[in-house]
Parts: sequence; C-alpha cells; structure tokens
Amino acid sequence: MQTHLAAPGRDAGPCHKTGGRGVSLPLRTETSTKGCSLIRIFVDADGCPVKNEVFRVALRYSLKVYVVSNSRMRIPPDRLFELVIVKRDADAADDWIVEHVKEDDVAVSADIVLAARCLEKGAHVLDPKGRVFTEESIGGALANREFTAYLRDMGNITGGPAPFEKRDRSRFLQQVDNLIQAALRANRLRPHHA
Repeated sequence: MQTHLAAPGRDAGPCHKTGGRGVSLPLRTETSTKGCSLIRIFVDADGCPVKNEVFRVALRYSLKVYVVSNSRMRIPPDRLFELVIVKRDADAADDWIVEHVKEDDVAVSADIVLAARCLEKGAHVLDPKGRVFTEESIGGALANREFTAYLRDMGNITGGPAPFEKRDRSRFLQQVDNLIQAALRANRLRPHHA
C-alpha cells in the first residue's frame, strides 16, 4: 500500500516535496511482460460503499487501484493499492481522477459529472450500485441529475437516494468484472506503441 498527497499539476519526474504538505509520488504506467499497458481502477472513495469489492476484483486481475479521497482512510496493505489524498476542495478528487485516468481504465463513482469527464477520456465508468455509464447513457443521466436538482430546489423532493442494498453490491461485482473483461479484450486488440 502506498499513500501520497497529490500536488496540483505535479506528477512527473522524481518524488518531490509539496510545500510542506507531503510528498507526491509520480504515477508510473504499469506494463505487462508483453508491453501492453495494464488497466487501472480509480475509485472516487469518499462515501464509496464498494471499496472492498474493488480490492477483491483488483487482486483477482492484479490491477492497480488508486483510492482518491480528501481524507485518510484505511486500505489493505498491498502494492496494488494506493491511497491518494487530495486537497479538500469540492472537485479536487474528481480533477485528480480525470487528470490521471486513461483509455480503458475503470472509474468507480456515483458522481455523474465525473463519470461524463472520465468517459470523454475513454475510460469505463460505473457507479457503486453497478450502473454502467456509456456515451449513449450519460446525456440522459446528466439531464436527470439536473431535473432532480431542480425538483429538490423547488421542495418537491425531500429525500435522498435509495439506500444501498445487498443486491446493489452483487450487481456492482458483476458489472465491474464485465467492464474489466471488456477493457482487457479492447486493450489486447489495440496496437501499443513502445
């Protein structure tokens, strides 16, 4: 397990101090013995109820996981798991994920705006309840988000989202496995440059 404090706009080169706020480690693109870039998983971790499921799946496939949060949290001690602590700004975790996610990576977030930004980078995205966001579905999800916010502002909606249930966890496990399988297939078929 690694932990580092992220410094805005600083992620290349040797490790460096970030103004007394910690150390930012450079991201390395992990490669397999065949030279293909490995898929990574990015978790928008604050309030994410499926971190343990992500860890289980990542171990099965030997995938690197970046757990991005604005505060410390426990993650399993394994070289595949890295806790990235960002500033407490409202969108700091989202911005860090978007800056580092690449094509065929997997992002886990309930934030629809973050999902849209990750899709633009070619990543696969799903929420903790197993809902997969695609280029075709994200427009409707964004519109529904805006409409729900409007109704909430008008006082027509007073409750929050439905509670997280056991079946949501099962659906998430199935969908994240499907996304990783699809990403692995796409990664094998895509030409890679040295």
